[in-house]
Amino acid sequence: MTEEIQKKSPLKRFMPLIIFGLLVALLWYGLGLNPRLVPSPLVGKAVPEFELPLLNASGKLSHEDLKGSITLLNVFASWCYACRQEHQAITQLSRKGFRVIGFNYKDKAADATAWLRQFGNPYQVVAQDLDGRVGIDWGVYGAPETFVIDHNGIIRDKRIGPVDQEYISEKLMPLVQQIRSEQT
Repeated sequence: MTEEIQKKSPLKRFMPLIIFGLLVALLWYGLGLNPRLVPSPLVGKAVPEFELPLLNASGKLSHEDLKGSITLLNVFASWCYACRQEHQAITQLSRKGFRVIGFNYKDKAADATAWLRQFGNPYQVVAQDLDGRVGIDWGVYGAPETFVIDHNGIIRDKRIGPVDQEYISEKLMPLVQQIRSEQT
């Protein structure tokens, strides 16, 4: 009986080391992945139904308001450092004629207003998601995130992280051209 135990023991002795090695390999692989490439299950589907109050204006923004033209829905907050990084790119897109809607995420109205006053307001309107409940339906992880919505209200892309010139030239502009060609 002791011979059987001795024959099985080496494998049992190395099992924790083998498991540890597999975990290290998985973590190493995970570190190499780009967190901005998290696929959204909403891409290719209609925008979620919602209705949110507007920042500093009467009225509301709803899912119906996102139809009719190509729209960038930009999730931002005054507490978000990366939102400051992307703000110039969002402003440039707005100046080029893009319809850009702000989605103020888990932020106080006074803070969002002061932030927009300081950095400029590139948004046609800004909806407020004070408690983040609508953001859950959109699959928002945090700010900044940007959704590209076509004229039919279908989400065509989701950008996690700041919009930058690389994203604009390599992903956004080709996608906008594709959407426009599909309309004709």
